[in-house]
Amino acid sequence: MAQRRPRSGLSRRTGPPGRLRIVAGKWRSRVLPVADVPGLRPTSERIRETLFNWLQPYIEGARCLDLFAGSGALGLEALSRGAAQVTFVESSGVASANLRRAFETLDAAGAELVQANAYQWLESSAPGSYDIVLLDPPFADDALGGLCATLEERGWLAPAAWIYLEQDRSRPLPDLPAGWALTHEKTAGNVRYALACRNPPRGTDHEVRA
Repeated sequence: MAQRRPRSGLSRRTGPPGRLRIVAGKWRSRVLPVADVPGLRPTSERIRETLFNWLQPYIEGARCLDLFAGSGALGLEALSRGAAQVTFVESSGVASANLRRAFETLDAAGAELVQANAYQWLESSAPGSYDIVLLDPPFADDALGGLCATLEERGWLAPAAWIYLEQDRSRPLPDLPAGWALTHEKTAGNVRYALACRNPPRGTDHEVRA
């Protein structure tokens, strides 16, 4: 979804569209344009590096869902680092067209684009079974709790799925569905971001750092 709010601690864009650099993996340091959509910013390189360090043991061959794709920063990083398939859900026509061009540029065979409202798509589509779900909804929506509940109740998740959560730093993280555990949590700028696991392995630690 086109994010109509500043992303990842960065101020709202007032100049021309920016650029996205993939941090690591087979497309390391590849640079792609960001769609000219008001308020759209890719999740920062700093946050992506931390997130995918957390996910490193699980990303190879994973089936992923980037639910509010925007610039595609999270899903493209996942593919670059070895995910087998990423479904990008994005409502903006401009952002969707930019994502299609990015897929062509990278020859991203594992990328699937769904141009749809993410909330409606979750409720109306036949659920998949995703290993990793990337949730970065518009900050103003305050939607993480409801999204997590929908993912759980409608069968969108693999038995030991990992769920990434990103929201405004000023808000506490939502209550998670039964059987989920928060394993990592950090802040960067105005962003609070965290990783949760469904049916986590015994001994999984919760790491919280400012």
